[in-house]
Amino acid sequence: MKLLTLIIFLLSAVAITSCSTSNPYADLDAFMAEVRAKPGGIIKPIPTLKAYQPFNYSASGLRSPFVRPVQVQEVALLQAGAEVVPDFNRQKEYLEDFSLDSLRMVGSIEMSEIQWALIRDSEGGVYRVKEGNYLGRNHGQIVELTENYVTLIEIVSNGGEGWVERPRTISLQESAGG
Repeated sequence: MKLLTLIIFLLSAVAITSCSTSNPYADLDAFMAEVRAKPGGIIKPIPTLKAYQPFNYSASGLRSPFVRPVQVQEVALLQAGAEVVPDFNRQKEYLEDFSLDSLRMVGSIEMSEIQWALIRDSEGGVYRVKEGNYLGRNHGQIVELTENYVTLIEIVSNGGEGWVERPRTISLQESAGG
């Protein structure tokens, strides 16, 4: 029994040593030698970086193409003043706490010959406003009110130390049920 175990052990050792003498990576070594024998390529230089040119957005004071234009005469009257500055001392109205995008016109009424617009805020409350009232966070004052839309002029920063007027419109929201 010991002899049989010794023979199996010797045959295993011979088999292992015979396998280890041949290189299992001979084909890989040949390929690497062939690649190393080829001449090296030229690496292109790193491209030069262009200096950053800041973009000056000069259309901030223009009317948005998605908003109804304000009557030219009303804008001219509002811009007749030499310098545009919001009145920080006046009492803020409730709807000035909301962004203009969150306010919706849901109707209009006329009482005592005064045209009122019905404005819904983002919390679901409905409020009536008339010409001269303020809406939105950018000192927006209502300059025109019809049964289909409310036009206001906002006073926004021009990006520097000054202010510019920007016309905005809130159109009547039609109900989905028709």
